[in-house]
Amino acid sequence: MDIVLTDHAKKRIKKRKISIDEVIDAIENPDKVIKFEGKFYAQKDIKRGKIEIIYEKDKYINVITVYWI
Repeated sequence: MDIVLTDHAKKRIKKRKISIDEVIDAIENPDKVIKFEGKFYAQKDIKRGKIEIIYEKDKYINVITVYWI
């Protein structure tokens, strides 16, 4: 499934120094996924800490934001 980043997500990824590859890996191989009000919250431990990606899924995965938790 295609993954699309919103402008907001792109800004947050750059600001928080998280790579696109880390985001994709967290979506494809999450440690935990929570579904709440139509959105998915994927969590992944990476070497530098734990990230969470909020996205919607329809014809493609639309990444809304990314942050450290």
